[in-house]
Amino acid sequence: MLAGQRVARLREALQDAPFDAFLAVSTANVLYATGYRSMGGSVFGLPTIGAFVTGDRTVVAGPVADAAPATDAAVGGIAVDDFVPYGRFYFESDRPLPLAFTPDAHRDAVEAMAAAALSAGIGSAVIGVDSAAINPNALAQLSLALPGARFVDASPWALRVRARKLPGEIALLERAAHLAEDGVDAAISAARVGMTERELSSIVAGVIVAGGGEPKFAVSSSGPHSAFADVYPTDRPLAPGDLLRFDVGCVVGGYWSDIGRTAVVGEPDALQASRYAAILAGEDRQLADVRAGVPASTLFKAAIQEVEAGGIRPYRRQHCGHGIGADVYEPPIVNEATDTAVEAGMTFCFETPYYVVGWGGMMVEDTIVVTDDGHRRLTRTDRSLRVIAV
Repeated sequence: MLAGQRVARLREALQDAPFDAFLAVSTANVLYATGYRSMGGSVFGLPTIGAFVTGDRTVVAGPVADAAPATDAAVGGIAVDDFVPYGRFYFESDRPLPLAFTPDAHRDAVEAMAAAALSAGIGSAVIGVDSAAINPNALAQLSLALPGARFVDASPWALRVRARKLPGEIALLERAAHLAEDGVDAAISAARVGMTERELSSIVAGVIVAGGGEPKFAVSSSGPHSAFADVYPTDRPLAPGDLLRFDVGCVVGGYWSDIGRTAVVGEPDALQASRYAAILAGEDRQLADVRAGVPASTLFKAAIQEVEAGGIRPYRRQHCGHGIGADVYEPPIVNEATDTAVEAGMTFCFETPYYVVGWGGMMVEDTIVVTDDGHRRLTRTDRSLRVIAV
């Protein structure tokens, strides 16, 4: 159902686009266009699939190894006749297999994409390309293979189409946020002096996996390490007085979470308490001010002003939030330079971290969906400075 709604939105947007068809390449855009995520693409970290979306058809070029999951109704749902394979992989069967399962049907991705475009009837069309994701050399080769076609940049267009989330997308984002929160809550409940960062991160990841999510990052940094913005867990043991900063993200159905919470081992001292109160007030100010029509830069400036009013001066940040969806960071970014007005249906992570090398770091980060007159928070757990008993 959601897959159909997403491609319907793409097709509706195509009616007014300055091109006839859209070539999706990035993992997020292919998911949006087809409902399928390639495990191979995730493992190897490279775009491996191209999906052509026209006004009435979607034709996909992908590795033959993806043919079985991509065309399975419960996994990808791509029509088998709309999957054009490339490369070498062998499926065995006691019955004849369709062309989509044929090894060496096409030599490489470019050859398969050219065949897919011809199958979709757009060999001489203007094609909007996911140019932020496609290799420039591959695009040049595709242009040679389709001399009648003209390719134009469509990456910003695709991001605009994806910016306002459908109800099904919001439900997945909310589920992902809840799993990340549940993992953090479980780790805080289990935390004791002597436990290591690695043990705490394992608890976070275990809760996410048990709930059906895919852990992507589980920062559980303690003491001086909590000032390291993005860091893998170590065997450092918790000690009394430590700050313990969690920054956790997972994926559910292709949609991300990114949440932050902070705890302290034992009662916080005055500096820890006052600094946390300041950053929490900064995020609260964003939550109070956000509504459709407010520029992202206004929300950024409000957060900075509120944190500084709480006693952290200067409070320097490159951003105080970002869009989130099928990518963990989506525009608009909540920074000083982005004057884009937020819209109802956009989803954001608001955050006000603070890092002091040698002292520690703290953060609070929450996911929201913008409404006409405010927001709805997709996270729901305690946002205070949590206390771990000693």
